[in-house]
Order: sequence, then structure tokens, then C-alpha cells
Amino acid sequence: MDNINRRTLLKAATATGVALAAPVFVRSAAARTTTITTASLLGDDKPESKIWVKIGELVEAKLPGQFKFNVVKNGALGGEKEVAEGARLGAVQASLSTVSSLSGWVPELQVLDLPFLFRDAAHVRKTVDGSIGADLKQKLAAQNFVIGDFINYGARHLLTKEPVTRPEQLKGKKIRVIQSPLHTKLWSAFGTAPVGIPITETYNALATGVADAMDLTKSAYAGFKLYEVVPYMTETGHIWASGVIYYSASFWNQLNPEQKTVFQEASKEGAAYFNQLIVDDEAASVAVSLKNGGKLLKPEVFEEWQKGAQGVWQDFAAIAGGIDRIKAIQSA
Repeated sequence: MDNINRRTLLKAATATGVALAAPVFVRSAAARTTTITTASLLGDDKPESKIWVKIGELVEAKLPGQFKFNVVKNGALGGEKEVAEGARLGAVQASLSTVSSLSGWVPELQVLDLPFLFRDAAHVRKTVDGSIGADLKQKLAAQNFVIGDFINYGARHLLTKEPVTRPEQLKGKKIRVIQSPLHTKLWSAFGTAPVGIPITETYNALATGVADAMDLTKSAYAGFKLYEVVPYMTETGHIWASGVIYYSASFWNQLNPEQKTVFQEASKEGAAYFNQLIVDDEAASVAVSLKNGGKLLKPEVFEEWQKGAQGVWQDFAAIAGGIDRIKAIQSA
């Protein structure tokens, strides 16, 4: 993390009353309680925050009084990369992240971001539950991210200020992208000028003209009220936004075997809960977006969208384990 981001994280944590240190141990007459600082990009009503309430309840049921979850919401601790850096430093004990935002530490995660690779959420789940998911967990653990389970944020769609249904209509536009080489390559293929911007800064970037477009899931589109600045959503569904529930290694290594088992089980159940919340929330989010001026569009010449993205498969084949492995995932 650069000095600016480090200061931002420290400042945000101070403002929210979060102690940036190892998990806090509070002695009481009953027991020792560990306060776990978790970060959520969105508010109380969104799956990104609700999942931590659920996991907290599951942990409490098995380990009463041992842990307290302090959920810092609405991106107060920064975007996904800033929070991930905080976890690596031991300042944050747990969070969620898209795999895209962690690909700087584990480039192999980008196999889950390959455009037009997965048919649906079940196809993604089958992949992460197999050997590929197990391998990615090991690689993440080597970077101090202990994975509770994989989650699915839903499909990503194109968001624009003006109607866009054909890929050539994107040429020359500045598009906000996740700070990931794959996402940059994907949108460059359509003639855009990609700009890496943290999700917490996208609203202002779009409002002020720093960016003209972006891509995002339906749930987050409404959660960040982006329909106010990019009212058109073209349902490209080009990438299924996989994510993870993760814990910082410095926190995890302080747990005993029983506690680790409880957290793993709670994370697995929490992931299933989150995935269903996302499905439900997408429908509600679309309704909110349409009510507030958002408009849904269907992409035209869909094969041209797919064709434009095909180069990404070739460019990232080596990182993903080879083109044959990619095609095996596609047909699984």
C-alpha cells in the first residue's frame, strides 16, 4: 500500500473507532472476547454486510462469548485493495473481495474472470468447488489471505451514460475498470480507454467525467446509486463476479483448531446465504434502479461482444493454466 492509501485507511479507521492492530482482546468476568474488524463496501441492507451478521451468529452459537464482529460499512476503510492491504498488515481481520481485486497477489485468480467463460452461477460453483478452487485457496494462503469460501456476486453488466448495445459504440469512451490487467485488456479490446478507479470513487469519477462507463453487478449498481450517473445498463453478463470470504493470516494463526473449524463451517454456510441474498437482491436492485431512472438494454450482435473478448483468453492462457484448461472449464 502506498503512503496515501495507508493514511486513508488509518484515518478512516480512526473515524469509525476501529483499532488498527491485532485482534483486540477484552477481558471480562465471563471470558476473553476477540473483536474482529470486518469491512463491507455497502450498508446494512446489502448482502455484503448481512453475511457478517450471519457468520457472527453462527460463530456465537458454537463459541459463545469468544468473538465479537465489528462490521465497518459503506466503504469506510476504503476499496477492496485498500482493505486487502489492511488485512495483510493485520489491521483488518476479515472481509469479502472480488477475485479481480486480489489478482495482483495471485494472478491465477484471473481464470475466474475470463469473459464469456461461465454459463451460470452453478457452473462457477462447480469450478471453485473442484481442484481449481483448492489450488487458488493455497495460493491465496501463501499471500496471507485465508479463504473461508468462494462467493458469487452475480454477473457483471455494462453501465453507460448513453445507450450502448453494440460493441463499436464504446470506441473512444473512458471506462472505469477494476484495477486488474485482465479487465484492462478486455475493455481495451473494444476501443475504450480503461481507467483503474477504486469502487468507492466511481460515483464521483462518473459524475465529473473522469469516466464515461463501467461494468458492475446489478446489486452493486443499485447499492452505489450509480443509476444517477450511468443510467443505462446493457445486460452483457460478460463476467461472473466471483469473490471470496477471507481472513487475515495474522488473525487466523491465533485461532485454535476448534475455532478454525467453526469459522470454516460458518464461512461455508455464510457463502450459501450470501449467494442466495445476491439472487434476491438483484431483483430488488433492478426495481430500485428502474424506479429511479435506470434503463435496461439488451445487447445486439452478441457474437461480436464474444469475439471482441476472445483475445483475452489467449493473452491469459498461460496464467490460467493453458488454453486446454480454459476450454475444459468451459465445457464442464
